[in-house]
Amino acid sequence: MKFTRSAARGGAIALGAALLLAGCAAAPDAPSSTTDASADPAATTDIQPCIISDAGGFDDRSFNQLGAEGLRAASETIGVEPIEVESQSDADYAANLTSVIDEGCNMIVSVGFALSEATAAAAEANPDLSFTIIDDNAIDLPNVKPIIYDTAQAAFLAGYAAASYSESGVVATWGGMQFPTVTIFMDGFAAGVEYYNEQKGEDVQVLGWDVEAQTGSFTGGFEAGPTAQQMADTFIQQGADVLLPVGGPIFLSAAEAIRDAGADSGIAMIGVDADLYETSPDYADLFLTSIMKGMSEGVQTVVEEAAAGNFSNEPYVGTLENEGVSIAPFHDFEGSVDPELQAELDEIEAAIIAGEIEVGSPSSPE
Repeated sequence: MKFTRSAARGGAIALGAALLLAGCAAAPDAPSSTTDASADPAATTDIQPCIISDAGGFDDRSFNQLGAEGLRAASETIGVEPIEVESQSDADYAANLTSVIDEGCNMIVSVGFALSEATAAAAEANPDLSFTIIDDNAIDLPNVKPIIYDTAQAAFLAGYAAASYSESGVVATWGGMQFPTVTIFMDGFAAGVEYYNEQKGEDVQVLGWDVEAQTGSFTGGFEAGPTAQQMADTFIQQGADVLLPVGGPIFLSAAEAIRDAGADSGIAMIGVDADLYETSPDYADLFLTSIMKGMSEGVQTVVEEAAAGNFSNEPYVGTLENEGVSIAPFHDFEGSVDPELQAELDEIEAAIIAGEIEVGSPSSPE
């Protein structure tokens, strides 16, 4: 991979031939503006919002929890009680959707790409109901609104930061399952590391993900447990001193692996979805930063717009430009990173927003 500036600064950034052939996307347009549903209470009287989780539950300190927080905030604004249903496995998706429809829900939030098939079937069978799904843009129905994020942009910044922080010259990323919403983090992260190498003349290695082949390491699920911890242990043994586990609660197992490595190991972790320094205080000291998706804000916006009579199937897309994706502060690592790092990240972010650095992956929103 070779990274250069675009025509405005002398060439376009390349994420590698494989990504270009797969159709890397530039930053998508900003989502439609938020409508204040509370401004017209009469428009909110006949909406019943509901949410169906992916596996992991609404206390996963990640995407399920963030989606539920957005629904609760919208419901409070609208003045209704939301209905929340947890899925224990993929076998629950269709039944859970049926159950909330039977309860009278007419604004239904599905949390995650894994619910795509069940959501599409429910929406097609119930064209008078409104649905929105986080992290999936594959359903082409007038009553389904995608909430999607160009996460590669923020992950690029995190990859650059990881490469800058690493003392061993080895970092690692792996996922729960090989979904586009997982690999987009891994693509952006690896690209950020490669950009750092190009800019600094270094050779920081990325374990766990091959961008060109689109293959890598996955635990097979989104639950914390022995498999997830064993994978983290393996990367630590291979010398990785910055870890990016992508898949909800699997970060808990990675955190335990870092604890087992010892307080003097110097190993840091990068969180996903939320600022895990804030949401997981037991492991706050381990987080270099987090790659954040504004899922709470996205759900709240879409539900409030629906309540105001402004529902459409136009995707809500989170980018660096509209602050739908971002990276968290360095928190406890503020004194451990290169003093110039934040300024470099600010410059890179501005260049991505301006289109001077093109960042994408085969999983980026089109």
